[in-house]
Amino acid sequence: MRYALIGDGDSPHLLKWARALARVPGIELWAASSRGFAPGFDALLPAARRLALATRPAAAGGNIGLLGQLPVLARWLRGVDPQWTHAHYLTSHGTLAWLAQRLWGVPGRLVGSAWGSDILVTPDQSRLLRWLTARVLRACALTTSDSQVMARRMRELGAAEVMVFPFGLEAMPPAAAAKEPGLFFANRGLEPIYAPQRVLALFAALAQGWPEARLVVANDGSLRPALEAQAAALGLAGQVRFVGRLDADTQAGWYARAPCYLSLPASDSVSVSVLEAMAQGCLPILSDLPANRELVRDGDNGLIVGAGATLPRERLQALLMDGVRIGAANRAWVAQHALFAPCVQAFVARLRAIDAGAREQNAA
Repeated sequence: MRYALIGDGDSPHLLKWARALARVPGIELWAASSRGFAPGFDALLPAARRLALATRPAAAGGNIGLLGQLPVLARWLRGVDPQWTHAHYLTSHGTLAWLAQRLWGVPGRLVGSAWGSDILVTPDQSRLLRWLTARVLRACALTTSDSQVMARRMRELGAAEVMVFPFGLEAMPPAAAAKEPGLFFANRGLEPIYAPQRVLALFAALAQGWPEARLVVANDGSLRPALEAQAAALGLAGQVRFVGRLDADTQAGWYARAPCYLSLPASDSVSVSVLEAMAQGCLPILSDLPANRELVRDGDNGLIVGAGATLPRERLQALLMDGVRIGAANRAWVAQHALFAPCVQAFVARLRAIDAGAREQNAA
């Protein structure tokens, strides 16, 4: 099966998909990136099987300049001659892949993977974006979603077949040693959609009169200067530490040390960061979103905090008293339901079944 990935090659998420697909027998993998390629691609794909478009898409959207690379991408795809073109993030890379097939005659079938805001946010921004998202979804022979709530939205927009599985872990991490009391970890992007200001505000309320409480904020983004100023204004300079983007090993170390993980976005599907935290035995503290409720039962294996709501410290500490049991239960759930390789193998099996069904129909 000649298989072309299209997405952001600098993203660790696309790299994880590439690693999983490369391990499936019978796949000849190619990849096109709207940016460049993370170093991990070097061990997976020779340069001759990669295309870097070297654009700079913005997280907030408005990436019309990416369309200017459509002729380059389409010529490359025609040279690849893929059976399947797999676009990640439907309103950017999915649009490019659909137009390449529709306008430039790129062969093969289209499969799309939704990442979250491309389904849960973008279609509501304008009629044009809603139409475009629906058109790309209808063009896909198969789509993937990492949550049931997002899959329902995709079907409402016209997706014919949606496979639902978490964008899970490649392997379970070792069980964390003793946690450090009072340590909180947050690592979502420092962009408006992830509401990092709310993370700081919630921590500030919890930390009052709790000098051992510390928050480590990883990742980066456009809001970082404002967040650093907010932490100072809240009197948290000695309790909040901004550590920037982390490599996987360093990030795993913070998961292992922190009893609590904070993620309070305004919109989200099932987050791989939340799964990573659960696999390390963290207690997840999440915003009240349908996808988060697919992972966390409020007051049982984590906490759900509604918009504008506070979190009484007594409620958190009552759960932390049972933190060892909760951590073990969260690890067990991830091991049973959220490992990535088996999900990708089932996904490829479905693609092969679609191919076989088309051959039978043509023969008839």
